[in-house]
Amino acid sequence: MPRIALATYDPGAEPVRDTDLAVLVRALGDAGAEAEARFWDDPEADWGGYDLVVIRSTWDYSWRAAEFTAWVERVGALTRLANPAPVVRWNTDKRYLGELAAAGVPTVPTRYIAPGEPAGLPDGHEFVVKPTSGAGARFAARYTPGEHDSAVRQLARMHAEGFTAMVQPYVRGIDVSGERALQFFGGRLLHASRKGAVLTPGTPYDADKVPHPDLVPWQPTGAELAVAEQALAAVPGGSGLLYARVDLVDGEDGEPRLMELELVEPNLFLWLHPASLPRVTEAILAAAEG
Repeated sequence: MPRIALATYDPGAEPVRDTDLAVLVRALGDAGAEAEARFWDDPEADWGGYDLVVIRSTWDYSWRAAEFTAWVERVGALTRLANPAPVVRWNTDKRYLGELAAAGVPTVPTRYIAPGEPAGLPDGHEFVVKPTSGAGARFAARYTPGEHDSAVRQLARMHAEGFTAMVQPYVRGIDVSGERALQFFGGRLLHASRKGAVLTPGTPYDADKVPHPDLVPWQPTGAELAVAEQALAAVPGGSGLLYARVDLVDGEDGEPRLMELELVEPNLFLWLHPASLPRVTEAILAAAEG
């Protein structure tokens, strides 16, 4: 009987946001595994006692990136970790988008501004500012060319907290066709979803945002699948992936572009795609058995 830990976060007094977690623990147990959810930062957890640790919903990691990557390295040295520690470490910093673009993957153009570097914000179009380490649209905002002062204040706040910023053009296709999330599990497409625009005009960067508004099932196009597969093929060490989410938007030419590649702790949206639960369970069991 394999022992499997699903790593999650401690919500404290807040409601648990991972609605799939209990369902997945139960499904793994019904399939013959000894499975449990554990807080990733639990000092009492014996990670080496598990056959597999699956990073599922460590959704506070971007606030504690150094601590989290140290935990990833430690667990990866003790037992089998999914995804593998080198991939997770690489994916926690969104400067990976520059690497994927250099490898020929169609991506949303991205420029990086580290602490101490000049802002140099766009003048001719709407743009987005967000941190290279972030999740759930935290510290992300959309600006017009006339809102440079507000954007500079955001940059100053982020730099003071040690974040490198990334600046992207606001992709107007999001307002028309939304953002598509293609989920892969066990090396194959699992399901896909589409959501509406997260960043609405005038919303402050430090305001709480709905990370997945108007989420609905989606049937990916051939072009979307091609970009997703190209992005995954370019991941260093990507052959060892258990799971991946590829977020795509339409560029100005109407063709899909990579917005984000989530290899750390993607929400699986199993509540929206309940038929995917058996495949996820089967793939986790296979990974636990090596």
